[in-house]
Amino acid sequence: MHPYFSLQGRTALVTGGTRGIGKMIAKAFVEAGATVYVCARDGEACAQTASELSAFGTCHGLAANLASEEGVQVLAEQLAGKIDSLDILVNNAGTTWGAPLESYPAKGWEKVMQLNVTSVFSCIQQLLPLLRKAGSAASPARVINIGSVAGITSHGEDAYAYGPSKAALHQLSRMLARELVGQHINVNVIAPGRFPSKMTQFIAQDEHAMAEDCALIPMQRWGREEEMAALAISLASTAGAYMTGAIIPIDGGFHL
Repeated sequence: MHPYFSLQGRTALVTGGTRGIGKMIAKAFVEAGATVYVCARDGEACAQTASELSAFGTCHGLAANLASEEGVQVLAEQLAGKIDSLDILVNNAGTTWGAPLESYPAKGWEKVMQLNVTSVFSCIQQLLPLLRKAGSAASPARVINIGSVAGITSHGEDAYAYGPSKAALHQLSRMLARELVGQHINVNVIAPGRFPSKMTQFIAQDEHAMAEDCALIPMQRWGREEEMAALAISLASTAGAYMTGAIIPIDGGFHL
């Protein structure tokens, strides 16, 4: 690997890192030389993922429920007990909720906003001491928030809270990028379109639905694991050292 893209000697946390986009990024970071911590609610899934990815380098699992401020605090305390600084934070954990407009429940709206926006804010807030210790003018610490093209476009698919939650995350990221740049912490957003994940498997498993979905994407296909991995490594490595406040669609042109 070219040294521009090496993460050797760096430490990363990937929330929601046991499946989907989170796991793609965690694996890429391990392969690039980072020591990676993955967290999710399911402790068994964390252990299994850590064991699997350790075949490529160093990976550890941490069980954490980020649906509450207390859960985020527990995660921060656990991590602070294991590391002195955190070079890279990937806020990937998220959820969605679909229902017809007339019957869309308040509890669905609240759950999506809590996990997709509030818990991301809490994670950054609670992990700031570790990020500050890692960052320098030569190599800033990195916060990579996983947004969505749903926060850029108006295609809602009856998931009325999801797009607004991602739009809020994009704006929060811009605000924090401006505030934290002087502390040597970069904040950027990856805004994916369609990638294989638990959230999209209902489409992938239906040949007709998959064909209809791909027809809406200018490149006529879903994203691939290596494409997500390469973008995440770019933001986390030397390639991303002079980038902050960017919202980067990776969607085959869907946002157009």
